[in-house]
Amino acid sequence: MEHRTYYALYCAVIVSLGGFVFGFDASVISGVVGFVTVEFDLTPIQSGFVVAAPTLSGVFGTLVIGPLSDVLGRKKVLIMIAFLYLLSALASAFASSYIMLVTARALGGLAFTSLMIAPMYIAEIAPAKLRGKLVSINQLNIVIGLSAAYFANYFILNASTSGAEWASNWGVDAHTWRWMLGIEVMPALIFFLGLFFIPDSPRWLMLKGGETEARTVMSKLLPADQVDAEIETMKQGYDSDSESLWKRIQGIFGSKMRLALVVGIIVAVVQQITGINAIFFYAPTIFEQSGIGTDAAFAQAALVGVINVVFTLVAIALIDRWGRRPLLLVGLTGIAISMALCTYGFAQATYQLTPQGLAQIEQMDNINDRFDTADLQSMLGKVYQSDTEFKNALTENIGATAARSYESEFIKLASNMNAVLILVGILGFVASFAMSLGPVMWALFAEIFPNQLRGVAISFVGMINSLVSFLVQLLFPLELSVLGAALTFFSYGVFAVIGLVLVAWLLPETKDKSLEELELMFAKTAD
Repeated sequence: MEHRTYYALYCAVIVSLGGFVFGFDASVISGVVGFVTVEFDLTPIQSGFVVAAPTLSGVFGTLVIGPLSDVLGRKKVLIMIAFLYLLSALASAFASSYIMLVTARALGGLAFTSLMIAPMYIAEIAPAKLRGKLVSINQLNIVIGLSAAYFANYFILNASTSGAEWASNWGVDAHTWRWMLGIEVMPALIFFLGLFFIPDSPRWLMLKGGETEARTVMSKLLPADQVDAEIETMKQGYDSDSESLWKRIQGIFGSKMRLALVVGIIVAVVQQITGINAIFFYAPTIFEQSGIGTDAAFAQAALVGVINVVFTLVAIALIDRWGRRPLLLVGLTGIAISMALCTYGFAQATYQLTPQGLAQIEQMDNINDRFDTADLQSMLGKVYQSDTEFKNALTENIGATAARSYESEFIKLASNMNAVLILVGILGFVASFAMSLGPVMWALFAEIFPNQLRGVAISFVGMINSLVSFLVQLLFPLELSVLGAALTFFSYGVFAVIGLVLVAWLLPETKDKSLEELELMFAKTAD
């Protein structure tokens, strides 16, 4: 690997640190939501909003971030994003109410737009044959951040109950969830400082008439004898770059953009509607539904992070060898099969509170301050055929607040299900997503849209992606309480099958082609 390739890698790694911060921010809430639900006495829809608030604000952010990056440049926008991550982490850790916590997390959601700008920047500096791998570094950092948050949550949870003097002195035992949120400050600060040591995108510099600056950057990315040819290719691709923002917005709905836009929307919707952020953001909650208890649920959530990293590495190794289309087809097939396993595992479960289980409940600390265990006598020995039926009975007998607070303990003692099958299904889903929809979607978005419309087009499909993600996160706790786990995961499997059919029908292969070649290919296919 020559020094110019190393320079492209260096820039990609710095920009992709935003992926790590996003991943950490996105999944750290999985360990927090249980604590704040109890502390602030939240309903299921309020718990969902704590998780989903960043994605909702991200929907609005995506509307402006693409055009803003066209005006200010990718680098300046990334610096703004890094600062928002810092501010949100601090405000979330010190939140004193439900409203303050939601507001602080919504502020961080504006920074989620790094998911769009980072792949755009990397695609604009990367050689064509390495573009898939370099763009996928951002996704790798996302999953490493996801995994790091799971392990951080597990470590902080154990420290909070260890009785260690340092944990008490630092307030880890009394402010467990605040430490989970506050530790994000460290990676956010590293990301913020690192961005001052990279150049702006040469294609954006050309867009703004900065040919001299673009040549300087390109000379660090390409051999000297290739710079002139690349500059000329860029000039040809920017014939309409002087058009107004409104003209560019109209342009993404033109006939030549039809196929690219349809493919972008399909992939954006399928990536989220198959349930990935329900898994990532509620992992401990999901594993608690399988009856393994809180501590084991946090441990299995950490395993989700490990699987995610491993199979993202698989995707990086294969994306420029196999191509984008085969990875999506294999991944969507795996997601459908995995969701079928989860559906079967939860559908076969039964729930029965036994005298032995009730005796264990009675031994819990301060249990009599929350409800009277005598109220559970009517449930003894009765077999419930679904999780919703069992949880509804709990609510009727001891009240909604106590039922939410001790749901994990009750399910652990009462459930009879194949928890291993459910674990295999969840891990299979994560592995399938990590080697397909995770890295491939952002690589495609950075490739399939024309240079002059890329910022606006990615904003549009990114907004759709964020909106679907918000709805999935918001509704997941409500779906668990109303539909139950089996039907919830069944719906995700159905959407995976629909996505598989549409991708197989419409998506052409994009590997090994320059951005300018892809622009011509999609325009011709749409004619």
